[in-house]
Amino acid sequence: MPKQDAQEQPKRAATRTDVARLAEVSTAVVSYVVNNGPRPVAASTRTRVLAAMEELDYRPNAVARALRMRSAQAVGLVVPDVSNTYFGALARELSVQAFTAGYALLLGDADNDIDRERAQVESLVSHQIDGLVIVSLDPASVAETGTTPTVFLDQRSRPGQLSVIVDDRGGAAQAVSHLIGHGRTRIALLSGPVGAPGVSEREQGWRQELETAGLPTGDDLIARSEFSRAGGFEAGQDLLSRAQRPDAVFVTSDVQALGLLAAARRRGVEVPRDLAVVSFDGTEDALFSDPPLTAIEQPIHRIAEAALSAVLEKGLEHSPLTIPVELVVRDSCGCESTDAESR
Repeated sequence: MPKQDAQEQPKRAATRTDVARLAEVSTAVVSYVVNNGPRPVAASTRTRVLAAMEELDYRPNAVARALRMRSAQAVGLVVPDVSNTYFGALARELSVQAFTAGYALLLGDADNDIDRERAQVESLVSHQIDGLVIVSLDPASVAETGTTPTVFLDQRSRPGQLSVIVDDRGGAAQAVSHLIGHGRTRIALLSGPVGAPGVSEREQGWRQELETAGLPTGDDLIARSEFSRAGGFEAGQDLLSRAQRPDAVFVTSDVQALGLLAAARRRGVEVPRDLAVVSFDGTEDALFSDPPLTAIEQPIHRIAEAALSAVLEKGLEHSPLTIPVELVVRDSCGCESTDAESR
């Protein structure tokens, strides 16, 4: 095998000493230029240092600089499970908006573990981030964020914690009302784990709408699972094997609904003829499922915008700030799709 030409070898990253040597100044002066202080630098000297940095492609250590400057020009996000399509979409939108505002996004995945969530929060705060957004596994969690501006994207039970939430209860009620409008009378709930973000409120909306309509809400109509396709499949198998099978299901997340659809196919239950389905989230999972899912859509752009504003600008006028959701009709409920992309 021929030897790699010396010019093709990876270049060593330039150091502050290299910059100082090229600009004919001390390393301290390079530090003053990089950090804009604490001592003033003559304009001509600053120009030489900046030119040397550009010629050598010098990149200061971002973490060390953040510790000195008390700012990382970065925002942190901690979510329960980044593999969940909704949290992935949220992270992407926050990253786009943060970048536009001049900040990087640092992501922490709790892997559905409250101790890991706490560790992720502490790690991000130690990097001197400028703001922190948390979707917590526990509405009573106490995050050690110090002076870092923090906003939660879930219902909080502790006073003083800022939060931006969506109308989980109202969205669930809207979903169930839509299913009732299709003449469905045994509307089951495929719910998430007790205590998980939004679960209690979505269950309340489901129950409230059915009770108002005089329809059953018994435990035989409820199944629970993790927010995953596998969890939705197992819960769907359970629901569809019961003595009185439901004729509709409201599902608390798109990823669970994908599992439910797979369980229905396994058992020969046709959606929407035999089983109407409406999910919550409205991610790309809903758009590209088979059939496409009618869903309560969370406006991720508005959620990210409100969260960034809360941690980088002015906080919140009131907390919690509730953002409305929208029913997007596709095929899984029995309607003709109104979403042009799903046709």
